[in-house]
Amino acid sequence: MSRRALRALNVREVDEPAVNLTPLIDVVFVILIMFIVVAPLLDLDRVELADSSGNAKEEVVSVQENAPITIHVRRDNQVLLNSKPVNLELLVDFLRRAKEQHPNARPQVFHDKKAHFGTYQAVKNAAEAAGFEEMDIVLKPR
Repeated sequence: MSRRALRALNVREVDEPAVNLTPLIDVVFVILIMFIVVAPLLDLDRVELADSSGNAKEEVVSVQENAPITIHVRRDNQVLLNSKPVNLELLVDFLRRAKEQHPNARPQVFHDKKAHFGTYQAVKNAAEAAGFEEMDIVLKPR
C-alpha cells in the first residue's frame, strides 16, 4: 500500500463526527433543579376521609340536628348560612360571629354537585379566615 493510501485511511479515522452531549446534560440538570426548587412550593390540600370500618353498634345521629353552623351551596352557586342567603364577601364576618357564639362547633358544608368548585374553595377559605380549623363536608348518599 502506498503512503498516500495510508494517510487517507488515518485521516478518515480522525474525521469521524462526535456527538457533544454537554449541552443536553446542562439542559437536563437545569430542568431537574427547577423541579427540585418548585416541588416544595406546591401545596396540596389533603382530605382525610372517615374510617369506613364503622361499627353497627354506633348510634346514628342526623347530621343537621347537632349543627349550629350550616353552609349550603346551591346548584346556582348561591350560599346559605343557617338557611339565610349570604354574599361570599360577607361570609367571613358572619362565620366569625358564629365562631364567637359557638367556639367548639364545626361548620357543616352541604355542597351541591352541580355547583362550581370555586364556590366551595371560597367557602373553605372563608371558614379558615374566620378561625375554623375543621369543617364537615356532608355528602348525600345515592
